Amino acid sequence: MNVDANTVTGAAATSETARLMGQGFEDLEPFLNRSRELRQALVRLGKIGDKATNRAARKLHQQLKHAEPSVTMIGQVKAGKTSLVNAMVGQPDLLPADVNPWTSVVTALHLNPSTAPEENRASFRFFDMEEWSRLLDRGGRIGELASRAGAEDELEKVREQVAEMREKSRKRLGDKFEMLMGQQHDYSFVDGDLVERYVCLGDDFEDDTETSAEQGRFADITKAAELYLARPELPMPLCIRDTPGVNDTFMIREQITIRAIRESRICVVVLAAHQALSSVDLALIRMIANVKSREVIIVVNRIDELPDPVNQVPEIRDSIVRTLTEFDGPKDAQIIFTSAFCANAALMGRGDALDEPTRDRLMEWSAAEGHLTAESYDEDELLWHLSGVPQVYAALGTRISEGMGKELLDRIAKSALNLANGLSAAHQVISRREHDQDLPPLALDQMEPALQKLEAHSMKAMNDLFDEAIADFHKRLERSHRSFLERATGSLLEHLDENGDDVVWEYDPTGLRILMRTAYQVFGRNAQGGTKRVLTRAAEDYAGLYHRLFEVSQQNFGIEAPSPPRIPSPVLLGQTIALDLKGTWWSRWWHKRRGYRNFATEFADMIQAETDPIVEALRGAHSEAVREASLHTLQDFMTEQRGILMRIAEQSQAESGQVSNLLDENRAAQKRAELEKTMQTLTGFAA
Repeated sequence: MNVDANTVTGAAATSETARLMGQGFEDLEPFLNRSRELRQALVRLGKIGDKATNRAARKLHQQLKHAEPSVTMIGQVKAGKTSLVNAMVGQPDLLPADVNPWTSVVTALHLNPSTAPEENRASFRFFDMEEWSRLLDRGGRIGELASRAGAEDELEKVREQVAEMREKSRKRLGDKFEMLMGQQHDYSFVDGDLVERYVCLGDDFEDDTETSAEQGRFADITKAAELYLARPELPMPLCIRDTPGVNDTFMIREQITIRAIRESRICVVVLAAHQALSSVDLALIRMIANVKSREVIIVVNRIDELPDPVNQVPEIRDSIVRTLTEFDGPKDAQIIFTSAFCANAALMGRGDALDEPTRDRLMEWSAAEGHLTAESYDEDELLWHLSGVPQVYAALGTRISEGMGKELLDRIAKSALNLANGLSAAHQVISRREHDQDLPPLALDQMEPALQKLEAHSMKAMNDLFDEAIADFHKRLERSHRSFLERATGSLLEHLDENGDDVVWEYDPTGLRILMRTAYQVFGRNAQGGTKRVLTRAAEDYAGLYHRLFEVSQQNFGIEAPSPPRIPSPVLLGQTIALDLKGTWWSRWWHKRRGYRNFATEFADMIQAETDPIVEALRGAHSEAVREASLHTLQDFMTEQRGILMRIAEQSQAESGQVSNLLDENRAAQKRAELEKTMQTLTGFAA
């Protein structure tokens, strides 16, 4: 029998990838063990209960089994971020590493250990006409800034670039250009050529058919790419979002990246070893400054290019810490050093890719850092450990376990415990009424009015809480905004008094961001604290209904209130504003003004116009999103409790023979024992 050499090579490569990628996620084991234990308790709970309880337990089981933590990757230009992403997902040639500056695609790679390679698929979504028109009509954010500042030369450059971009897009796509806006393309496979067609913008084009495989055909109108990949060697599903960065001609990518970071719990910042946190990358620091330090991992890539890593790595680490401290970046963020080149070479079976001096230097550094834990490695495994990717995996595993994983276990366990408490209450009610036929009827006619009253009261309490919290937040934002404008304008006038208008004045807006971040943190604390009180009160009220309507014993019985939702980081505060942009356009704005009044008035108007949208977004969309998440949590809780109470009511009214499945004398003791055991397990999770 003849065997295709490519098939053998592919199988060997897949095996090697699995062997290497299986290393580094050991820190996830505690979470995974707890998750398995909780899933087993849910299976037992489903078997003990009725069909409705079984359905609810299965739903919780699926949520736990298919949980997908999300990681957003952002980085410097030429830091090798996309090459590192390729290594992390085990496919060295999947995403194009060198993309045109116009490319604005967030590529989400969904890695699933439960799927097979033949189930790989891809989906690409295009900008809608409104988003595209904003770019064409106003030149994106940078066009707005230039227009607001009166920097006509800069604005004209933007217009020229937009016109060139529009013309190339129309040549690529012809009459289909408008038709494609807001559309989506789906595929039942994923490969490098397909991805390049949508996310890598080339300079050449052809204008024949939509099915052309030419590079970058749809890249300038593609907004997001979703790739679904089988990765059986991973211990759990994982989503890695590769963002286009933050420094682009029109600042479209900045807005897209801000949204991607907001949607993830972990942000990985990729820097280049030879230019780590240079002054041109303050936009990165501004963005991550508004993310919790524990949710930020800083990766310094391309260390294989350092001539003396043993001495240079500590210097780079110290420099990063100083820069983050100076510019109000995240404190105590973990810093990991990597080589995407080594990682991808290892995955491709090119253990000899490094020259001997470079390999020796990296081995000396890695041994000093404690990364080489075994006495000997084969060539590929050695490169994999030198690459630092296992350390990135370990950092991700720790943060998933301590953050999203812990919260997920808590949420699922509390819902499961409430299901179990409902079963326990049903057992009490039915058992008592079967053994004492003379008991008066239950006051079930009171249940619906009582539920409606409880639900209405809880919803009103939550909305009242947020009305007050948002009003207070607005006042704090307005005070911060006004205080900053007064200080900045005062500094401007002082500068004019001392230097006249020949010396260009600059002012750092960090103070405004700190004030607004503080206001948001106060709002977050108020919102979470108030939400917890409303949820706790609702749980107590539901427990009261069990006691009042069904005479459930108060001993060892209670309702678990769900935890308040997490408050998202205010990443929007990292958005570029006019004061962040230094250089020729600011100088031109300055030299066009004459007279103190003109300077002060026009500066105040410009900064107010720049910062008003941020203030409005924080007060509006951001705070309302927190309200909606809290209301959703409350609504889910009320729906859960209504369902449980309705089932108890139905079972308590059933004929003796209809409830025999629940209380069969031969199985009742066994079920009660199993329920008690399951409740003990769940109580341990929810504690």
